[in-house]
Amino acid sequence: MPLPLLSDPHKGGRSALTCRFRCGNACANDVANRSENAYFGEIAAKALSRRGVLRAGALGALVVGAAGAAGAAPAAAAVDPEATEPAGHGGGDLRFSPVPPNREDIVKVPDGYQTSVVVRWGDPVLPDAPAFDFDNQTAEAQAKQFGYNCDYVTLFERGRNKGLLWVNHEYTDEVLMFRGYSAANPTEEQIKIALEAHGGSVVEIERVRGGGEWKLVTKGRRRYNRRITAKTPMRFTGPAAGHDLLKTAADPEGRKPVGMLNNCGGGTTPWGTVLTAEENFDQYFINGSAANPNTARYGIPTGVPSGSRRFDKVEERFDLAKHPNEVNRFGWMVEIDPFDPESTPIKRTALGRFKHEAATTSISNDGHLVVYMGDDSRFEYIYRFVSKNRYIQGHDRHNRTLLDEGTLYVAKFTGDSPKEEIDGSGKLPKDGAFDGSGEWIPLVSGEKSHVPGMSAAEVLIFTRTAADKVGATKMDRPEDVEPNPVTGAVYVALTNNSNRTAAQVDEANPRPSNKHGHILEIVEDRGTRFAWSLPLVCGDPNDPTTYFAGYDKTKVSPISCPDNLAFDRDGNLWISTDGNALGTNDGLFVMPVRGRERGYVRQFLTVPLGAETCGPLITNDQRSVFVAVQHPGEIDGATPDKPASRWPDGDQPRPSVAVAWHSRGGKIGS
Repeated sequence: MPLPLLSDPHKGGRSALTCRFRCGNACANDVANRSENAYFGEIAAKALSRRGVLRAGALGALVVGAAGAAGAAPAAAAVDPEATEPAGHGGGDLRFSPVPPNREDIVKVPDGYQTSVVVRWGDPVLPDAPAFDFDNQTAEAQAKQFGYNCDYVTLFERGRNKGLLWVNHEYTDEVLMFRGYSAANPTEEQIKIALEAHGGSVVEIERVRGGGEWKLVTKGRRRYNRRITAKTPMRFTGPAAGHDLLKTAADPEGRKPVGMLNNCGGGTTPWGTVLTAEENFDQYFINGSAANPNTARYGIPTGVPSGSRRFDKVEERFDLAKHPNEVNRFGWMVEIDPFDPESTPIKRTALGRFKHEAATTSISNDGHLVVYMGDDSRFEYIYRFVSKNRYIQGHDRHNRTLLDEGTLYVAKFTGDSPKEEIDGSGKLPKDGAFDGSGEWIPLVSGEKSHVPGMSAAEVLIFTRTAADKVGATKMDRPEDVEPNPVTGAVYVALTNNSNRTAAQVDEANPRPSNKHGHILEIVEDRGTRFAWSLPLVCGDPNDPTTYFAGYDKTKVSPISCPDNLAFDRDGNLWISTDGNALGTNDGLFVMPVRGRERGYVRQFLTVPLGAETCGPLITNDQRSVFVAVQHPGEIDGATPDKPASRWPDGDQPRPSVAVAWHSRGGKIGS
């Protein structure tokens, strides 16, 4: 049955509240990337010699990363995406009635499915935590309770019915957290609460009656439960650890940073730890140096921005006029061991410093660890790290050193169509696809810099600047980057970029004022080469600039602003959205990537008013899907006395993790 479509134009989906508190109004400020790097369309076309076989649209290549510091790995043969694929190969096998676009204040799921809340802001995490009391919050209580906005979610299953749930707490929205909040004069206790509400949580959860529903364990020892906050002691490892640019008065050795901030995406390692990404860290600081070019390159304010949280009032380190290096201690990937609540979180400097979004790992054909990362800002870059040494199954001590030495790369893309065929209209070029080739450009290998004029440590601390220098390709807000566990292809969510002009349109970013975003698909070849294509250009299917891998657009769900990605065991791509610019609630969608249903996008759920959909996570048995419902009710004009959402409990909106499952115990999507 054709789905309801949205033909009328709509304004962008984010509220001013979201822009203010999540990223410090980044989109209202100047673009941080002022480099002279060519936009994609300005790069001369240079196809791979094997392009006819390795078109990214052809999929099927089982290479999931380059091998070794040099990046060499054999490629598998490609497979025709139009070939009929059985279930288990990303070819579909999805049977549910899509949820229509809506503005309901619930988590809405298809007929035959149920949903419940697993854990919400303020729920006790540590055994001695008090019950949540909205009107009597304290920093001491928040340090033991589930933090505020929840983003990346992962589950470490322990047997069939138990698990450890990790959740990022990206940012705080003080306007919704506190009655009568004054941005001009926040109280000291409000600032301290906000510091404790950042970070992440580990909580023990269990299945309900062995089914698809999960709930928080609330009794017993709960020995793994833990809160990580902006005040948690951490340590640096890798080539930049101990560098002068990381030293402060409180840490003269430059090896012991404190806390993590604005943790958005993430990933897991093969040895069972979490990688959590520090994203919009710049907004928490004041008085950056106007004379330092890296201040502008990272969007760090030079004065005291209006609406700043003013963390500096309770912790002087956030005033860069007094502690200029403190900001360099944020913007990293942080590794956390959920099975050891006494362990010290590690900031892995070998993975570079930028506004991290995700860090998904895989093992290359010859055993090297590969990490894919995006830098979530307009006109920023896509990165890959390849370990120097090989992963050894079961050798935990050795494997935990892999993230400290290797080669960090940045992506450069090339289109294969004449520039005049990429005109911003959405019309496919004559070869029938937005596609081309690309190369991973090395930035640093261990202590060796590949960037003239920059040391290895400088490359890692000022990675954006290094990527500018080597000519990386400017993209439309690279968010999550996920390898498909079945096909090996790598997928990138490019959320949007309303600042791209008609002159800057290119084959990898084919629309000006790209308010709906798109999905990029990469198939890696030998060494540092890859092929790419765009299987999905998001928006209203009635809009001629949209593209759904050639699938019948009268049957697909409208989708806008792809953010987080996940795969089920069958290789189907699940897409959560953030900032739906079509005027309806954000949601979770699924799209087969091979076979007859490639491009058949269907909406599986929607989140409440004002919220974005984060996560998502499908359990190993595919009987449950977790989503983080971030910032419900974050709509302009909303306050605790006039909430815009009452989810989840009918009172104040509380960011929460929800789970959905099939009422009859079937697989998600079946």
